[in-house]
Amino acid sequence: MNGRVNPKRTLEHQGIKGAAAVHYNYLEPALVEAAVSRGEGHLGKGGAVLCNTGKFTGRSPKDKFVVRSAATEDSIWWENNAPMTPEAWALLKADMLAHIEGRELFVQDLYAGADAAHRVDVRMVTELAWHNLFIRHLLRRPERAELDAFEPEWSIINLPSFKADPARHGCRSDTVIALNFEEKTVLIANTAYAGENKKSVFTILNYLLPAKGVMAMHCSANHAIGNPDDTAIFFGLSGTGKTTLSADPSRILIGDDEHGWSDEGTFNFEGGCYAKTINLSAEAEPEIYATTHRFATVIENMVWDKDTFELDYEDNSLTDNMRCAYPLDYISNASATGLGGQPKNVVMLTCDAFGVLPPIARLTPAQAMYHFLSGFTSKTPGTERGVTEPTPTFSTCFGAPFMPRRPEVYGKLLQKKIAETGAECWLVNTGWTGGKHGTGKRMPIKATRALLTAALDGSLSKAKFRKDPNFGFEVPVEVAGVDATLLNPRETWADQAAYDAQARILVDMFSKNFAQYVEHIDEDVKAAAIG
Repeated sequence: MNGRVNPKRTLEHQGIKGAAAVHYNYLEPALVEAAVSRGEGHLGKGGAVLCNTGKFTGRSPKDKFVVRSAATEDSIWWENNAPMTPEAWALLKADMLAHIEGRELFVQDLYAGADAAHRVDVRMVTELAWHNLFIRHLLRRPERAELDAFEPEWSIINLPSFKADPARHGCRSDTVIALNFEEKTVLIANTAYAGENKKSVFTILNYLLPAKGVMAMHCSANHAIGNPDDTAIFFGLSGTGKTTLSADPSRILIGDDEHGWSDEGTFNFEGGCYAKTINLSAEAEPEIYATTHRFATVIENMVWDKDTFELDYEDNSLTDNMRCAYPLDYISNASATGLGGQPKNVVMLTCDAFGVLPPIARLTPAQAMYHFLSGFTSKTPGTERGVTEPTPTFSTCFGAPFMPRRPEVYGKLLQKKIAETGAECWLVNTGWTGGKHGTGKRMPIKATRALLTAALDGSLSKAKFRKDPNFGFEVPVEVAGVDATLLNPRETWADQAAYDAQARILVDMFSKNFAQYVEHIDEDVKAAAIG
């Protein structure tokens, strides 16, 4: 045993025995050294760690399971969460613990949740040093003195070298991500994709916090400089712009992906960022770009020159889902506390591959609930296995893969928070304009930033609006610094009849998808439904 740890909470006290060596709470230099010396990655420019995750370059949502028991029977959304029997879980856990014997392990004791009243203490057990470095960036780090008495509530055991047996372990393939809410343990096997680690913690919080009246959100967040009460949150799936748009140099970054909304305000679950690097540029995203050359940043699945170690931000031969993981303090305007006030603006980001939605629209609270429950976007290539081009999808609450409870639980919580705070709600399309994917082009980021700035500083609310004929929300007619044609997507299409046809298809998709929620929602949200 080495490293700092509560002597009463070593792995032996958790029933994990027989490891050849256990390295507790290594700091970044030791983890970088271990990852490189063990051949898990290469030392890149500036001391970044260049890693490759093999065939798993994205999450495996179809291999994720929740243990079904009397305690979870009535609280889990089983249509969205594949069940595993307690008996299969027990065999999987026993076999994984046996697999540990004789192996070297790395352990990090960390916590999720910047608000001390709602934090969850987590122990991460990995066989890869770079996974330990990754999760040390992504979760929040206790002070070294705290580790002497740290009591982890949850354990996550990640063994990429272990292959599950579907017949024996009640899973779908030899890859498995299994959560047991009674034992407060997550088991991850046969995938080296590091994102599974952080999303497992997110799923835990999405189960625990709503019971405390806290809204768990798949969103980024920032606030005005010097004014935490001017907070904005940005819902969205991967690839919609959460990280990019929240990293605004004129505002303080609270976090880029996962947050809670309590009666006290907004708080980041994490202590770092996990940013996509495809087509990343120093000009458009200078702060994020700079992190790719910082010490201990984890570079995942990027191509690099073997002589110069220069990263290739355009080469997607390994995956479109190439990423970098780094601590929040690598961003100069990041919040030191991870805390913000009650959100004044709620932004829902969507990547519309149909090219139908406007770049920004103002939503009533009921319309906000409709679009939150719909969660329309396009899955971008690489984030999940098998996604090779933008694919229109509905992911309720902008994060269905991480939602253990029914979507109405989160929807009603958000509705309550918006009603209590009077937050302004916006829908922002970062997808296509001038045509659907394949004929149109991506929404100019300069225009998106200008529209968001106007929304957040309050000036957009004073603009003239028109009612969208397809969705019923309000769209600004003119905004300073933005081409007025862009604000009316129909006018950006060379063939406006083709736009109308695409709009009808999309409206029909919305209507059919929303039918599943109608019996669970309030009348005002039903009235906001389209189609």
